[in-house]
Amino acid sequence: MTQTPSIPRTAVVPAAGLGTRFLPATKTVPKELLPVVDTPGIELVAEEAAEGGAERLCIITSPGKDGVVAHFVEDLVLEGTLEKRGKQAMLDKVRRAPNLIKVEAVVQDKPLGLGHAVACVEPYLDDDEDAISVLLPDDLVLPIGVLTTMAKVRAKRGGSVLCAIEVPKDRISAYGVFDVEVVPDATNPDVLKVNGMVEKPKAEDAPSNYAAAGRYLLDRAVFDAIRRVGKGAGGEIQLTDAIALMIAEGHPVHVVVHRGTRHDLGNPGGYLKAAVDLALDRDDYGPDLRAWLEKRLTR
Repeated sequence: MTQTPSIPRTAVVPAAGLGTRFLPATKTVPKELLPVVDTPGIELVAEEAAEGGAERLCIITSPGKDGVVAHFVEDLVLEGTLEKRGKQAMLDKVRRAPNLIKVEAVVQDKPLGLGHAVACVEPYLDDDEDAISVLLPDDLVLPIGVLTTMAKVRAKRGGSVLCAIEVPKDRISAYGVFDVEVVPDATNPDVLKVNGMVEKPKAEDAPSNYAAAGRYLLDRAVFDAIRRVGKGAGGEIQLTDAIALMIAEGHPVHVVVHRGTRHDLGNPGGYLKAAVDLALDRDDYGPDLRAWLEKRLTR
């Protein structure tokens, strides 16, 4: 029986940013710990990585930003208190994160961009790890499962595989956009070959309406590419520049077009939509919230 390909053993979550768009809330609370209903965004990302087959989650943090990783550490005092009070449902929620996946902190000393953040993980990989997955915590991709599809594409076609979403033309300038072509022998029409990427193009200049959705399955060759590209836009080392270099040198790169939902947790507007979306699907909050929204929207 053929086993379904899993994503790489190591999943990487860049979480070293300051969360300035959420100030003053993020003055003391890391953006990644803000609750989407009652679950921090970083826990939702960890769940996605674990379900896809990752064995450990390397969270890229900045100096002094320890709270994100601390969320995955057991709190025996809190657990003991909840157990004594018979709060079993709450106890199960508290125990969930530490049991999801092994979590490690990797410190990015200087804010030198996403490419630099990803490169910080290289010394922590085992010699036999030939790829990593990267999950941007600002992107909530639902339903879970696109990483598994991406792993299948990599198993068949090699190289690196990225995730894309289809974006209306009037919003495309806010995204990194893929230049793609159809794969002639692909049985899945949502698998496309990538010829390049354009960062935040004007609508009339966009090579397609397929935009990056914050999920990457990257061949280990990406680290060499990152070392060679140097600093790009904003004086930072850009991951997109490294991917573009790999494409130029013949490294196969494909995208899987995700037909579900993608929420942007990186800004308050997207965060609110994500919270409402998830709450509406829950039995405990959904019915009451739906009824309230219907009344509120008729005012």
